[in-house]
Amino acid sequence: MDHEAVWTTYAAVGKPSAGPEDVLRMVRGGARTEPGGRVEALVAECVLCGGGADEFEAAKGECFCVGCCIPLGIKDGEMRPDAYPWTLEPTETPLPPASPGPGFERSDLPRCPAGHDVFQVAVALALTRDGAVRGISVGLRCPEDGALCLYVDNARVVPGAS
Repeated sequence: MDHEAVWTTYAAVGKPSAGPEDVLRMVRGGARTEPGGRVEALVAECVLCGGGADEFEAAKGECFCVGCCIPLGIKDGEMRPDAYPWTLEPTETPLPPASPGPGFERSDLPRCPAGHDVFQVAVALALTRDGAVRGISVGLRCPEDGALCLYVDNARVVPGAS
């Protein structure tokens, strides 16, 4: 499955640069819930680096803190300690590629249209009525120019091995 990021830039349409609220709105719109469910959306911050550490690099469907290189836990459920371990399955949009091998290939490293590769990250979780995670959407926002991208689009969360 190929995954090509589609970026929204505001300079091209003469609007001011997007802010964190725009990427939150984008991921909320990407997460679809079951009847009676709800969506929780937040701008990610690294808990290990302390408050305000909000810059991440993205690779292979995961986001890594620029300060400590620890992943957010998007692919395996570590981002939500009260949830079960999970794996992701694509829904309508393919997941970002997970290439074989220990290194990252150039295609695994998204860049905004201006070439920047560090992002603010917003995550939306689609929850059932009882709070179980069923879907996840992840948005990237370039802090340099405000370009937005829906990096993971409503991937289905499947319980994994503990």
